[in-house]
Amino acid sequence: MRKLFVGVAAIASLAIVGVPAAMATPKGEFAVFAQCPTKAAEVNGCIYSPTESGHITIGKQEVPITKTQVLQGGLLEPTEPFVKHLAPALNGETLTKTAQKVPGGLLGIKCKEISNIIVRIGCELLFEEGLTEVKAVTELAAPASSVYLNTAAEQLGEGTALYLPIKVKLENSLFGSECYIGSTSEPIKLELTTGATKGGPTGKPGTKTSKEEGKILVISGTSLVSNTFSAPKATGCGLFGVLDGLIDEKLGLPAASGSNTAVLNGKVEIANSEFVEESEG
Repeated sequence: MRKLFVGVAAIASLAIVGVPAAMATPKGEFAVFAQCPTKAAEVNGCIYSPTESGHITIGKQEVPITKTQVLQGGLLEPTEPFVKHLAPALNGETLTKTAQKVPGGLLGIKCKEISNIIVRIGCELLFEEGLTEVKAVTELAAPASSVYLNTAAEQLGEGTALYLPIKVKLENSLFGSECYIGSTSEPIKLELTTGATKGGPTGKPGTKTSKEEGKILVISGTSLVSNTFSAPKATGCGLFGVLDGLIDEKLGLPAASGSNTAVLNGKVEIANSEFVEESEG
């Protein structure tokens, strides 16, 4: 009985002081903004932008985007028209660390080019799974505030619509935990556009709609592209630098601007932070 009384008293005390604000989460259509730091200084908006398909090609290796990766967090007060820098997501993953399978795995055998479906499946099981499997994880290589969105450039298809400094982690049991292409000191700088690139892919401005009586702006069907970024040599891949050299040889690193491409297809959702907070009630 004493334990029961203590438990009831604890619950009652919570009711008196109220549930901590950090436990409140956005509701309904605003739920996608759960990682937005609405109470942080200078944050006046929230962003949720999933990339659902596309690819990143670095040197000789193309990695298709088959699993959704999300850019999320707050939007800071603009320092220039239409340009908004990001504030970090509450959970620390402003860009979610989503692993994408590298076709061909460690040996680079192009299984997808095999026309016989049975042989192709066997190839994938042998060379793209287990010990030979390689995954690529795109991570931010700089603070969230270095990322910015230009909504005017996105709609006009001219200039940089999204600037994203990244590094790519390569995962395999032989590589250890610090195998990267790009770093904080030498990031891969994606200057993505919804317009045309010179000799490369062409992007697509999205279609604007809204939800929640105009409180959430939705830009759907966007395609952000770039072929103007360079990629440095691999580092930290184990065996005293031997694997670094093998990866560089296989991928053709360092890879200069014009030999790499990025195509990110998805959407953008934006809302004022006050609307997101109101939904928590």
